[in-house]
Amino acid sequence: MMEDIDMTLANQLCFSMYRASRLFIKFYQQALQPFGLTYPQYLVLLALWEEDRQPLHSLGEQLDFGSNTLTPLLKRMERKGWLTREVVSSDHRQLIIQLTETGRSRKTEIFESIRICVRQQEIDPDDYRDLVARNHILIATLEKMLH
Repeated sequence: MMEDIDMTLANQLCFSMYRASRLFIKFYQQALQPFGLTYPQYLVLLALWEEDRQPLHSLGEQLDFGSNTLTPLLKRMERKGWLTREVVSSDHRQLIIQLTETGRSRKTEIFESIRICVRQQEIDPDDYRDLVARNHILIATLEKMLH
């Protein structure tokens, strides 16, 4: 069990994941910089590219963003022309988030920019898929531990 694990900082899974997360954000910042997007804004676009016209609360749940994080982020994206925030006439408390034409049309260009950055790092596609699968297992394990 845990008695067999070296508990130094360098051997902590939590620290390793923290460092990996920070490095991913830096990597994506470079790929997204030409579009004026931040990494969290890119995540919003990914969610909306999969399903456009989402209620604010659904988008927040999907991304695991609280409203205090999501609302200012969406306002900035709206000012930049990526999306719109529309109040539902039948329920003024509900907000629908929808891509603009710019938000829809730049998807291929953004994906290609990221693919180029990944290719430059010579990441093997099979290794990439394996890491994603292992990370899904880790996330599921952590979610079980917290519930």
